[in-house]
Amino acid sequence: MKLYTTPTSPYGRIVRIVVAEKGLGDRIEVIAPRTRVPGSDYYAINPSGRVPFLVRGDGRGMEDSRDISLYLDRLCPPASLHPDPCADGHAYGQLEARARSLLDGLAVLVREQRRPATEQSPSIIAHEQDRAARLADHWEEAIAHPLMQGAVNMAQITLAVALQMPIFYPVQDLTQGRAGLSAWLERMAQHPSIAVTVPARP
Repeated sequence: MKLYTTPTSPYGRIVRIVVAEKGLGDRIEVIAPRTRVPGSDYYAINPSGRVPFLVRGDGRGMEDSRDISLYLDRLCPPASLHPDPCADGHAYGQLEARARSLLDGLAVLVREQRRPATEQSPSIIAHEQDRAARLADHWEEAIAHPLMQGAVNMAQITLAVALQMPIFYPVQDLTQGRAGLSAWLERMAQHPSIAVTVPARP
């Protein structure tokens, strides 16, 4: 199998964490494609040009980190990273959704900040910064939920990737002033699959 992803894509990192968690490193070749450039050879492989993109052993392609992660999790039973989203009154589903909301908002913020200064939208930047702060306040309490403290799952992976984005992107450190969130991330950062996938600083 081949996994196409850029080194600092947070969504690609989620899949690389799943690859490490499931012990699939020897079965998947990670390839860094050229993206956002006219005429890239990658567009013949994935017309959308987005990452991550997985070419399975049967030659079929898969886009979207959630679908790829679920496929890889089920490839090596049991599918331990994906608890039943409806269990415990949909508690897990909501935890994963809130983690994804934080990551998605930060991704929008980074894209906006990468635009030329004259093309940036101050209102979008302010909106996403406010959203991130609200969600971080939410997580300061929600991080104590048993599903965020037990065996590693996709909600934990997604939240850890979002909170570590300041390592290589110019976004605020959302753990500052939030002791519970800071302690949780410090512990998660030591987890092997999280530690081995941290991108190098630019």
